[in-house]
Amino acid sequence: MKSSFKQTFRELKPFLALWLTQAFSGLGSAMTNFALVIWLYNRTGSALTTALLTVCSYAPYVLMSIFAGAISDRWNKRTVLLVCDTLAAVCTLVVLYLLRTEQLMAWHLYALNALNGLMNTVQSPAADVAVTLLTPEKHYQKTSGLRSFSNSLVTILTPVFATALVTLLSVEAVIYFDLITFAAAFLSLLLIIRIPEEQKPAEKKEGILASAKTGLVWLSQHKGILWLILFLAAINLIASIYNAALPALVLSRPFGGETVLGTLNASTGIAMMLGSLLVTVLPTPKSRVKTICNTLLISMGTENFLLSLGRSPWVWYVGSVLGWLVIPLMNANLDVVMRSRIPTDVQGRVYSVRNSLQFFTIPLGYLLGGALVDHVFEPLMARTDSRLLIGLFGTGKGSGAAMLYMLIGFAGVAVCLVFRNIRHIRELEDERVTTE
Repeated sequence: MKSSFKQTFRELKPFLALWLTQAFSGLGSAMTNFALVIWLYNRTGSALTTALLTVCSYAPYVLMSIFAGAISDRWNKRTVLLVCDTLAAVCTLVVLYLLRTEQLMAWHLYALNALNGLMNTVQSPAADVAVTLLTPEKHYQKTSGLRSFSNSLVTILTPVFATALVTLLSVEAVIYFDLITFAAAFLSLLLIIRIPEEQKPAEKKEGILASAKTGLVWLSQHKGILWLILFLAAINLIASIYNAALPALVLSRPFGGETVLGTLNASTGIAMMLGSLLVTVLPTPKSRVKTICNTLLISMGTENFLLSLGRSPWVWYVGSVLGWLVIPLMNANLDVVMRSRIPTDVQGRVYSVRNSLQFFTIPLGYLLGGALVDHVFEPLMARTDSRLLIGLFGTGKGSGAAMLYMLIGFAGVAVCLVFRNIRHIRELEDERVTTE
């Protein structure tokens, strides 16, 4: 057992170095984003104004991802990560300067978030391919579980650390911490970590458009992966409506409030952390595709309904745990399916197209969720005299958001049932690993 652990550690040592330092840097970035949301909301009092921070981050990411993989596949992965991390740090320094000189405004944050989103279009596929190159295939599930674990831990620690620093010191203290985490990750990547580049035969260099077309063509020829991506795009639409409506539900209910919202977010992180630990020890499932579909069905069919009908924070906490505990298992199996079926020499291009197709529904979901709560369901519940609706969702502000959660719960279950029966997705389980 001890010998096996040492062997696994040696095989994963390069991945672990990258994972730990990038996760540390990710914590700093997440804390800065959290602190700036608090800063902006305290100055505007507008949920829409703060929601637009997310929209500005995702819009360029979605629009440009389809082209970014061409750069990712052609450039050295380590160089891409170093350049993108440096530009992100420059953006953080700009925010610090504007904050210290009392010139920071909402439009500054929108512009900087858009720039960060643009850089993420290049960094994200490069990081995904780097993980593939650093990880032996037999450890794909373990490394995916570790990445989910670090993401969960960041989710838990971000509001705690950021709130503590803002309360005890200032928003600037959070930004300084972010810069420290950047320096640690940058120096580690520059001086210690070596990411191997796949040996490819000499060939004529593709242009950006031709490279983007390569990703599109590959997906059009592998319908199972394409339909799986579209399935996740539909899930992301529902999940984004969920995220947009959550503050309206939790902060408006008499048994809710800021503390409850923070505890709910923490329970989400704890559930994902526990799920990530389970992923690292669970055996390989008989069917990865069925596992993806079934875990999403569990998630969609539990949390949304408990949030909708719950009359106690504890019901919401249980819903959060049930909804998010299985997500790391879904992510791990999805990660293995993608990495084992997409050749590494086109992974960057295919992942970039995937990012555009899979994540374009996120900004749409945020805008749709806010509009539905403010202009459809809250007004509807405010004027209804239906005993059924009042009995289900209550009265007063927040009842409209509760009604919306019921509808997206049904929508999520329907999406899972429809896509799990699509022939191309079912046939993914029978496909051989793509190596050519």
